[in-house]
Amino acid sequence: MEPEEPGEAAWGRQGGDRLGGRGLLELAVASGVAAWATWAVLLAPGFRRVPLRLQVPYQPSGPQQVANALALLRGRSGKTVDLGSGDGRLVVEAYKQGLSPAVGYELNPWLLCLANFRAWKAGYHGKVSFLKKDLWKVNLSDCHNVIVFLAPSVKPPLAAKLLAELPDEARVVAGRFPFPSWTPSSTLGQGLEQVWAYDMKEVRRAAQREAPSNGSLVKPRH
Repeated sequence: MEPEEPGEAAWGRQGGDRLGGRGLLELAVASGVAAWATWAVLLAPGFRRVPLRLQVPYQPSGPQQVANALALLRGRSGKTVDLGSGDGRLVVEAYKQGLSPAVGYELNPWLLCLANFRAWKAGYHGKVSFLKKDLWKVNLSDCHNVIVFLAPSVKPPLAAKLLAELPDEARVVAGRFPFPSWTPSSTLGQGLEQVWAYDMKEVRRAAQREAPSNGSLVKPRH
C-alpha cells in the first residue's frame, strides 16, 4: 500500500473512509446550506421590508476604513449617524472620538444585538444609540455628520435624500464607493480603504450651478 501524502488523512478520510466524489459533493452541498442558513437567519430579516433596488448587503468595515472615515470627521461636532450601521463599529468609534450623539440606523435585529453588545463591551451602553429604523424613512434634518458605507446602486437615490434633508453645515463621509455626481471636499486612503468627504454647502453650490441646464432648483438649508 502506498504511503499517504501529508494531510491526506485529514482531507481524504471521513469516519475512516475516503470521501470520494460523492463525499466531496455532499460536503459542498452542506457548506452551501450552512451559508444560506446564516444568511436567512442573521442577515435577511432586515431586508424584507425594503424594496429590492434599495437593499444593501451587510459587509463589515475594516479597521483602516473606520480610521479613515473618522479622520475626515476629526474636529467636528453635532449629531453623527451611520446609515446601515451593521455591527455598530463606526458608531462606537465615532463616540470615542467625541462625536455625540452617535446613532446607528439598522433594520436587521441580529446586527442590532451585535451592535449593542459592542457598545456594552466598550463601556458605552446607553451613551450610543442603535435604532431599528429604515434609513430611507428617517428624517436627517438634524444631522451634522453622516457616515455612509453602502453599495453604489443606492448612492443616486440616497444623494437626493441627503441633498433634500441635510443642513448646509453637514458633512457626509462615504466609504468603499463615492457619490458619482458629487465632488468630494477631501479624500483619504487608496483602493478599498478609500473614503470621501462631502460638505453639503459645497454640494449644493455645485448643484445650483448645474440647475439652469436641467431646470431644477436647489435651495440652501439651515
